[in-house]
Amino acid sequence: MTSKNELPDAPAHKQRLSKGSRLLRLIGAALDPRAWIHPIRLINYYNYTHVIPRRIMKIGPGCRISPNVSFQNAERIEIGARVGIGAHCYIWGGPGRGRVVIGEDTLFGPDVLVTAAGYRYNDGAPVTKQASDEADVIIGRDVWLGARVIVLPGAVIGDGAIIGAGSLVRGAIPAMAVAVGTPARVVGARRIGESKPPAAEG
Repeated sequence: MTSKNELPDAPAHKQRLSKGSRLLRLIGAALDPRAWIHPIRLINYYNYTHVIPRRIMKIGPGCRISPNVSFQNAERIEIGARVGIGAHCYIWGGPGRGRVVIGEDTLFGPDVLVTAAGYRYNDGAPVTKQASDEADVIIGRDVWLGARVIVLPGAVIGDGAIIGAGSLVRGAIPAMAVAVGTPARVVGARRIGESKPPAAEG
């Protein structure tokens, strides 16, 4: 209930600028040095997270890697032949020894994160000053990681497994398993060649 001095919340409308105001805003943006520095920063970021790492890491033939995939510690990343990696994925080898090994014919949906290291959190503060715990991540052949899957250090995903969208993988997922959830749990199995034939007509 509102008091006599309070007005009920009125609906808000988007502020609309006049043509002159929009022109002044455009001129101001063009003259702002930060607008010209930002593309240089983006190019630098792209260079050290994508271009240079692709020269360092082992990549098999026939891979399709989206141009906005981000890599870290690429000397500890191995990608097998014919792997497809979707938009905005992050693949991070460990800073010291943690490897990421991806088998042939594996498919990554968009926004997948695979990391071989994570910050410790009981050694003091701030967390960014602490060392990382590292463990190899092994992703088998013919694996499909759905959109926004997260794969943590030490995960082992067997050949032919499918990880459902939005799942978090830690530990081992058996070969040919279908796993979903946080943490990912096996809910089924992939059965190649067992699909039912189409029903007969007539």
